[in-house]
Amino acid sequence: MANNCISRWFLLSLEENIKSMSNAIMLIAIPIFFMLIFVEYLVAKRQHKEVYRLNDTIANLNIGIGNQVISVLTKGLIFGIIYWIYEHWAIWNIPVNVLSVFICFLLFDFIYYWAHRWGHKVNFFWGAHVVHHQSEEYNLSVALRQPWFHHLISFFLFLPLPLLGFNPLVIGGVSLFVTLYQFWIHTRTIKYMPRIIEFLFNTPAHHRVHHAINPDYIDKNHGAVLIIWDRIFGTFQAEKEEEVYGITTALETFSPVLANTHYYTDLWKMMKDLNWKQRIKLLFAPPGWQEGGRPVEELIKEVELDRAKYNPEVPLGFKAYAALQFVLILWGSVAYLSNFENLSLAHQVYFAALIILSLAICSGILESKKWVYFAEYSRLLLVGVSLNALYYFKYLDWFLVVLVASGIGLVLFYTWFSISLGKNYRELLLR
Repeated sequence: MANNCISRWFLLSLEENIKSMSNAIMLIAIPIFFMLIFVEYLVAKRQHKEVYRLNDTIANLNIGIGNQVISVLTKGLIFGIIYWIYEHWAIWNIPVNVLSVFICFLLFDFIYYWAHRWGHKVNFFWGAHVVHHQSEEYNLSVALRQPWFHHLISFFLFLPLPLLGFNPLVIGGVSLFVTLYQFWIHTRTIKYMPRIIEFLFNTPAHHRVHHAINPDYIDKNHGAVLIIWDRIFGTFQAEKEEEVYGITTALETFSPVLANTHYYTDLWKMMKDLNWKQRIKLLFAPPGWQEGGRPVEELIKEVELDRAKYNPEVPLGFKAYAALQFVLILWGSVAYLSNFENLSLAHQVYFAALIILSLAICSGILESKKWVYFAEYSRLLLVGVSLNALYYFKYLDWFLVVLVASGIGLVLFYTWFSISLGKNYRELLLR
């Protein structure tokens, strides 16, 4: 009985340590990410490269915010499974030292290579991973364009690590390092690194190839930190021509919800005319496969490289309004992540849903979608009411301050949005 109590205490404390460490590091990393994005923008300007578009950048960052919000809700489940396997099924109890951490990193990076490769070669995984490749630009904001559900369907590939006996703290630390490493390789401002680094590690040049839809580049360079796995298993491709970015069939929307669901919706539609055997085959077939259709290799050769980028015309007032709303959503999301543990489960879920709704409407404004002009009025009111209710019941000392501030903000935003809408009513709503 005592041993069971100790085990449960160990698992709970370990889970809280990893979750706290992960949240703290990500919250520290966020301002650093944005500073580096700004630096990249300035460097690209000096290099006479246009690597950022406001609508595309906000779309990337909106999806990244959604990823963090959903991850904080689900990471407890994933970590709980890892702890349980480590506590009850580990073959060995591997001590934590420099050597074991290095071995864990090599194994993690190796598994990541295959998980990433299958993410491009298996429809079921590609449906989630495709989100990261949808942007038609290539810059540091694309690094933050992370899928909302991919970790839920691929984490089981990494379960051999706790089964072998690697401490979950080590696995969590290695995972965080691998994730942070890949931020800097999403840039066009760094051409090449020294030859030894290009040979061993994933670099901007290698990862530009990975994100390109040029026929020779598709499904190449799947490594996370190390590029040697691609060299060993025949998926390495050196950069030889200028890349065209995106996916073979352009998404043509900035909606974070559609970005994360459109491929599965397409698969569902395709399944309607198939039998059960064909449906299972479709789930595990490569993207582009169809029963009785042309080989995927032939389809790749016909990818259109000179297509126009998705760039809907939106009045300047709406662009500025959407940009400011994005900043406020970002601020609110950081506050949500910082105080997540202090919220009840109902508040955790409710405010996550409110953030996702706000992201969707913000992206809709950047596309002049008709429905957002009515949805935004409701969202602003809902945000104001929700904040005041939260502070009234949990932080009463600050309630009057929030009430006054949110009231002033609500009036200003209603006025700004209404004036912008009024100026463009005929163009935007009657077209």
